[in-house]
Amino acid sequence: MKQKASFESIAPDFGNSFTYHTFDEKNSNTYKSWHYHPEVELVYINGGSGKRQIGSHLSFFTDGDLLLIGSNLPHCGFADKATGNKRETLIQMKPDFLGTNFFEIPEMKNIHQLFSISGGGIAFHGRTKKRIGDKMELLEHQTDFQRLLSILGILNELAQSQEYKILNAEGYSLQADVKDNDRLNQVFNHVKTHFKEDIKLEEVADLVSMTVPSFCRYFKKITNKTFTQFVNECRLVHASELLAEQPLSITEVCYESGFNNFSHFHKSFKNFTGQTPSDYRNQLKSVLI
Repeated sequence: MKQKASFESIAPDFGNSFTYHTFDEKNSNTYKSWHYHPEVELVYINGGSGKRQIGSHLSFFTDGDLLLIGSNLPHCGFADKATGNKRETLIQMKPDFLGTNFFEIPEMKNIHQLFSISGGGIAFHGRTKKRIGDKMELLEHQTDFQRLLSILGILNELAQSQEYKILNAEGYSLQADVKDNDRLNQVFNHVKTHFKEDIKLEEVADLVSMTVPSFCRYFKKITNKTFTQFVNECRLVHASELLAEQPLSITEVCYESGFNNFSHFHKSFKNFTGQTPSDYRNQLKSVLI
């Protein structure tokens, strides 16, 4: 059965212009499927490690995460029981949640620009991640009006931070066309399920009713990467997770991640993370101990 990205309808509580949620072990976020929504989403994961898939970007995070996801940018849920995080805090708001022209006034210029670049997905790190994460968790104890002021302050701080990475390359256009979302989501879900296997281009092209040459051109145009590159990145993210969490040898990690050539795996992993698999594992040990 083919899977498509689902449209998530987000309705703020009565009397609110934004949505605020907190999740923990007793009340976990159950929305894990591939989805998109017109709201900009700011999510803080307090501790733990897991996979990110935002647009065509794939990566593995450790020690929590702070993400700003633009309007209609498809993504999966980030935290679950296996993530090992303490809490997940979520703020969702439409780009014009304070009025059509509010963010166009001079004082809101930085936030307006922040919303613009969030179309590629933004991951914040360093002190910004911890400081903003703490402020997001404090929202739980504030009134609606205090929350609104705090959210504006949080967005303004994020807009001025230099501790961030844009996850999808400039020109990435998946969020612009719902038809593209539906088509590529079938591909993403297929890869997510079968990345350990040898995935033939013919079967994936057939999945979306395209010829192989047309599919290859289409996929590269939309995601700015080849299909083979995307599959390998999915495997490398899985390898990152295994290196962080499983007592497997690096050779075992190679084959468990869908690679059938150790030399290719070693070279690809270094190109993807900037480190050899051994260095990556050792650095994680030093950070997490």
